[in-house]
Amino acid sequence: MILSGNEIKQQLGRNILIEPFDETRLNPNSYNLSLHDELLVYEEVVLDMRKSNRVERIRIPEDGLVLTPNQLYLGRTVERTETHNLVPMIEGRSSIGRLGLFVHVTAGFGDVGFCGYWTLEMFAVQPVKIYPGVPICQIFFHQIHGAITEYASEKYQHNRDIQPSLLYRELSAGTGSQLQLEFDAEAERLASAAAR
Repeated sequence: MILSGNEIKQQLGRNILIEPFDETRLNPNSYNLSLHDELLVYEEVVLDMRKSNRVERIRIPEDGLVLTPNQLYLGRTVERTETHNLVPMIEGRSSIGRLGLFVHVTAGFGDVGFCGYWTLEMFAVQPVKIYPGVPICQIFFHQIHGAITEYASEKYQHNRDIQPSLLYRELSAGTGSQLQLEFDAEAERLASAAAR
């Protein structure tokens, strides 16, 4: 079940924290989050999952910035949110979508216990001018059933800035290479067994 706007307001200070909070941004079943005045763009032509890719910081001036197609822009919300006992999710606003601007490429699903700013993965279908502080997306909350283990990640929890992908931390921790070693060992075992 999704929380109504009235229930979101009731849960403020208990299971939901939105800082700053502006009641005029409360919708029937969501709350509008606004765009911070900075973006990150990757400097690499080819992005590597196993590496920390270089980024460039861009400020969005008050008179706006034109986003170009075929470029991923990482932004963040002005608001910091904290959610307990509920699952937070974000979606682009329909008014933004009708301008051909995707606000999150795939990462709209939050985790129970997430605390921080929301990083936005923005992609424009055609050139579109954006402005700092514009209500860019909406957060809504699902009830969750069953025992809860709150989100606790060294990558994104309690972030204070735009977060580029930190997937390389998982991959460099040996997970990928360990799986490859296990795969190679199993392949060698099977080849030996077949040779007998």
